[in-house]
Amino acid sequence: MKVVRMDADPSEVYRPDAGAERGKPKTDYRNYTTGPLLERVYNTYLLMHTHQTVDFVRRKSAEYGACAQRRLSIMEALDLLDNVVDESDPDVDFPNSYHAYQTAEGIRQAHPDKDWFQLVGLLHDMGKILALAGEPQWAVVGDTFPVGCRVQDSVVFSASTFHDNPDTNNPLYNTQYGIYQPRCGLANVLMSWGHDEYMYKVMKFNNFALPPEAFYMIRFHSFYPWHTGGDYMHLCSEEDLRMLPWVREFNKFDLYSKREDLPAVAQLKPYYQALVDKYCPGPLCW
Repeated sequence: MKVVRMDADPSEVYRPDAGAERGKPKTDYRNYTTGPLLERVYNTYLLMHTHQTVDFVRRKSAEYGACAQRRLSIMEALDLLDNVVDESDPDVDFPNSYHAYQTAEGIRQAHPDKDWFQLVGLLHDMGKILALAGEPQWAVVGDTFPVGCRVQDSVVFSASTFHDNPDTNNPLYNTQYGIYQPRCGLANVLMSWGHDEYMYKVMKFNNFALPPEAFYMIRFHSFYPWHTGGDYMHLCSEEDLRMLPWVREFNKFDLYSKREDLPAVAQLKPYYQALVDKYCPGPLCW
């Protein structure tokens, strides 16, 4: 299958006001101070920030890196997300499968000429099937952050949730660069383990016929402290900075497409099945 390449400069694609959900102010999203889901969200991050360590991330990466857990098609995996509600998300309380279609449809409306980008919207949270394989949600969902270096201020609940993380007692892990070198590149940084890195590994292992931008958006879409908070720039390579506008473009649809009127999945499936058949067909190794 032919790899589809980007056909526009990222600076032309990134429009800050595009993709926002009509009728709900942007400031109402990602509210981590008030709301009916706040206790559940906080407890998920407390567990995440307690247990996500350098050793934990290395173990999980080794455990799932071979993609030897099961075989599923993309649409079978998407159907499994009917059973996953993200406990770290303050904005929605419905299954992740709907959010996948919401994101994809938002991209489809804004980028009708980029079917590979639309597919990224459908795929981006598919790694959350880890929550159905016995992994706790704190090891699956939520914003990601680098382990092995000092936690930056824009990490959600950073001031109140890391006190029991054993890495905080290791001086090697608590400087600005920690175990990394300046401008080493995010691909060489250990990110907290979750659905982003897992789905990236699945895509690489199964040789998805998608452009590098697609792999990159999947891998770092939850890295809010970077793409939205502006932190961890000291670890970024020139490639990371080149990709940043694409991650930000994707983020608008990931975040602002969340709404309570759910998509008509049965009507949308044939279109997205065709994209799956084009770029990542058949049973895949997970």
